[in-house]
Amino acid sequence: MVSSDSVNSRVETLASSGIATIPKEYIRPKEELVNISDIFEQEKSTDGPQVPTIDLKEIDSENEKVRERCREELKKVAVDWGVMHLVNHGISDELMDRVRKAGKAFFDLPIEQKEKYANDQASGKIQGYGSKLANNASGQLEWEDYFFHLVYPEDKRDLSIWPQTPADYIEATAEYAKELRALATKVLRVLSLGLGLEEGRLEKEVGGLEELLLQMKINYYPVCPQPELALGVEAHTDVSALTFILHNMVPGLQLFYEGKWVTAKCVPNSIVMHIGDTIEILSNGKYKSILHRGMVNKEKVRISWAVFCEPPKEKIILKPLPETVSETEPPIFPPRTFAEHIQHKLFRKSQEALLNK
Repeated sequence: MVSSDSVNSRVETLASSGIATIPKEYIRPKEELVNISDIFEQEKSTDGPQVPTIDLKEIDSENEKVRERCREELKKVAVDWGVMHLVNHGISDELMDRVRKAGKAFFDLPIEQKEKYANDQASGKIQGYGSKLANNASGQLEWEDYFFHLVYPEDKRDLSIWPQTPADYIEATAEYAKELRALATKVLRVLSLGLGLEEGRLEKEVGGLEELLLQMKINYYPVCPQPELALGVEAHTDVSALTFILHNMVPGLQLFYEGKWVTAKCVPNSIVMHIGDTIEILSNGKYKSILHRGMVNKEKVRISWAVFCEPPKEKIILKPLPETVSETEPPIFPPRTFAEHIQHKLFRKSQEALLNK
């Protein structure tokens, strides 16, 4: 039976209750509020730097010059920004639409039906339907509900917690995960070559085909009566090797670039890709894991599908690869397992985000 407490803890319930003001737990600290404004206006703005778009059409071209130009552009943006819109990435518009429709249909279900898939973070059951607990250092809540589950490799999935409704959810999500896994290999190959390594090296260092995990988090950001006071997701960098993001063409992603928050445009049929901490560490900081956050608005529900490519938690020691270190460029990250890195981030995340503003 679904408890009223769990239903009432959902942001969706709060948003649909007709409130005109948000509870104090969702109001961000004053120092964060100075740079929160209308996300639709910000997305229209052409002032200042814009998140680059990388066309992957020629990434494996038989023409060496054409191929190298494409790969060099990807590498340059990974060094400079650490985030990019990918187009001509090889995943069909039809499949991306199916994934978006299936995820939206799940969140359109009555909340009591979604609660059957509720996770239980306190007991370590992190997969499933949930809302952010106030376990971050700032003690704030975020204006989002989510569905989180491991989607690849196939033998590590727990299909019993995947939504049975809508009917296409499992098939579309599984197919999308498989295609993303192939895209991750292509990107890691280019990033390896960009560091002067053998093309398979970075993929091997993050777990290879057997051990690299793809975790999907569908972020559901309900309309917010006071979007100027809240955040969907607070400022953070991703712990992953790579993160791939689909969204429903409602703006909300902001990146902290050259001392300012930059709003990502909504680029049709693109997938947003982040370099995560894992690749930043292995590259000794040559590739950037950029600080970013999720905004909310009072007009449209925003949904994003983030897939995090993560190394196994305990098996690999993450540290700058020997080839990325020299006398003039000593290692800037201490050796840690992925699990240790996550713990380190949990303790320091909010303070670092505030200091970097």
